[in-house]
Amino acid sequence: MDTRHAIERAARDSYGRLLAFLAARTRDLAAAEDALADAFHAALEHWPREGVPHNPDAWLLTAARRRLIDEGRRAQVRTGAMPDLLALAMHAHDSADETTAFPDERLKLLFACAHPAIAANVRAPLMLQVVLGLDAARIASALLVRPAAMGQRLSRAKVKIRAAGIPFEVPAADALPARLDAVLEAIYAAYGSGWDDIAGAGTRRRDIAAEALELGRLLAMLMPDQPEALGLLALMLHCEARRGTRRAPDGSYVPLSEQDPAQWSRSLIDEAEALLARAARRRRLGHFQLEAAIQSAHAQRATTGRTDWEAIALLYEGLTRLAPTIGALVGRAAAVAEARGTAAGWSLLQALRPEDIADYQPYWALAAHLLTRMGRTHEARDAYARAMGLCNDEAMRAFLLGRVERLASDANER
Repeated sequence: MDTRHAIERAARDSYGRLLAFLAARTRDLAAAEDALADAFHAALEHWPREGVPHNPDAWLLTAARRRLIDEGRRAQVRTGAMPDLLALAMHAHDSADETTAFPDERLKLLFACAHPAIAANVRAPLMLQVVLGLDAARIASALLVRPAAMGQRLSRAKVKIRAAGIPFEVPAADALPARLDAVLEAIYAAYGSGWDDIAGAGTRRRDIAAEALELGRLLAMLMPDQPEALGLLALMLHCEARRGTRRAPDGSYVPLSEQDPAQWSRSLIDEAEALLARAARRRRLGHFQLEAAIQSAHAQRATTGRTDWEAIALLYEGLTRLAPTIGALVGRAAAVAEARGTAAGWSLLQALRPEDIADYQPYWALAAHLLTRMGRTHEARDAYARAMGLCNDEAMRAFLLGRVERLASDANER
């Protein structure tokens, strides 16, 4: 195996697990990140000469552990006392060897990142970066924040964590529910980051979606009495059930309304429905349950052959009352347009604040669609251009361009 490819694969497959393992034991996120970065740098130097080790994870862990020990010894010289860092690093080394399966502690680290001393608007981004390895630009995209602002927010958070000595430790069981919301948001944002990469251009993006789904399953097992944990997993499973139909055989984008429901995964839909039923019995409604219910209503087309848009519109009404995000508000407008007429949906779109929708691509795609229905061709063409300019996926852009060309063709026929 090409050594650079092996290192890239190790970073893709193991970074989150390695960092979670080290951070949980050193209780120092920055030190664990630095040590792991040094370990990957060492791999770039040694693996081309010595070959890829039989167990890359163990090699990287050992290299990181050496860095932590060296840092601990330097601290010992400076302070004259053995720091906790050294002892904890030794414990990390003693707890893993070449023959044991590497422990997966990502979920623990997610809850550690939700420490109440960390600002609420930083918790989910911090989890996405340190546990799932997303960079600031992709985190910003997932959470609808400007990349520069997100980078500054993460940098300031890490400085505060180190300066304040905030411990990266797993909270007691009775403290988990208070931290759950941030963990759910991070897992869903990670899944969305992989889901949005419909072109599949980046293996890492597909892997992140799978990793988020795995974390969602682990979370539902850890907290089976938390309906929002069940709701999140149901939501991701409903989306996952349709993954294979988002592309035609030639690679072109297929919108939900044109997908063949017979090709959706029945087993994933059934699993999601069972989770939703379990969540409903807890009688504590949350926005992930509502979002999953919306996807459930779409999934009924596989059985009934039709989409109940009025039911979906009503679910969006509930969702926007509970969590009026820009995504939910645009989704409500789309559902209302289908259920109650184009004018009603357009009215809801027009009520959104310009600063909220300026860079939100789904808004412009929906606006273009509704403007086309209303016969406002020139405005529709401008909206399609805006939507294409905000689109990072080539297949999606080609789909939108096809709609623009259809506009021109229809105008010529008239």
